[in-house]
Amino acid sequence: MRAVVQLVNHASVTVEGEVTGQISRGFLVFLGVAEGDTEKDLQYIIDKVVGLRVFEDEAGKMNLSVKDVGGAILAVSQFTLYGDCRHGKRPSFTQAAKPDEANALYERFVDGCRAAGVQVETGRFRTHMLVGLENDGPVTILLDSSKIL
Repeated sequence: MRAVVQLVNHASVTVEGEVTGQISRGFLVFLGVAEGDTEKDLQYIIDKVVGLRVFEDEAGKMNLSVKDVGGAILAVSQFTLYGDCRHGKRPSFTQAAKPDEANALYERFVDGCRAAGVQVETGRFRTHMLVGLENDGPVTILLDSSKIL
């Protein structure tokens, strides 16, 4: 499982002219699910995202989590995080989970972050989404459960 986590001042997702999710200060999380991802992968990503300390404290150090600052998460599913461009110029997405499996884990990611006490807004799975954001810093962190498990 992969997550691209961006610290944002605000972010939103629009589908067919309708805003489906919108947050102020917090994280925009693009979440990609791989074929074979397990509960262990899911829990790793939830724990890392909710506990990631990249918000500045009173001393200006990256030391606070999204929970610490009362921030929110905008979660957007993104299978293209598993695009493999090593052969040719057109990405292959064979490592990405099938839609039903990916959606189930994406929904469980959202539920897990909410259960941890963070407000979560979402995009809409398997739709063309327009994502707007103001990245603060810029701070962008890549999390990949396969790198440590």
